[in-house]
Amino acid sequence: MKVILLQDVKNMGKKGDVVNASDGYARNYLFPKKLAQEATPENLHIINQKKENERKKKLEEIEAAQALAEKLKGKEIKITVKSGDNGRLFGAITNKDVADNLKKQYGVDIDKKKVVVDTIKQTGVYDVELKLYAEVSTKMKVVISGQ
Repeated sequence: MKVILLQDVKNMGKKGDVVNASDGYARNYLFPKKLAQEATPENLHIINQKKENERKKKLEEIEAAQALAEKLKGKEIKITVKSGDNGRLFGAITNKDVADNLKKQYGVDIDKKKVVVDTIKQTGVYDVELKLYAEVSTKMKVVISGQ
């Protein structure tokens, strides 16, 4: 019997897969526990529509991330902090500081986990990578100046 899995089932497949299961296993285990449903033409059509919608949504997210990467590519973030002798900072600049200043200067809200930067402890110009999506990233410059 062909069934559509509603949840991941060990040794059978992932959610949304159409698999063959024995009649007894399907009727006595998968259907009562709501782990699967019968693969009728209507149910297959619904599953295909859901997969198509998910694919379109993912494509839109990738396009939005690419547009944001183009917008931010080559831009500079200016951060002014207190510093001591020889340009040494009191404290350090982290990915959270870069994300906060990015929001202030460009109005772009990016999660701090997506900002790849080593801890900055000196004034100067540094390169920062922003990982906006799985395979979409861009580089920016961070200019650290002392007071």
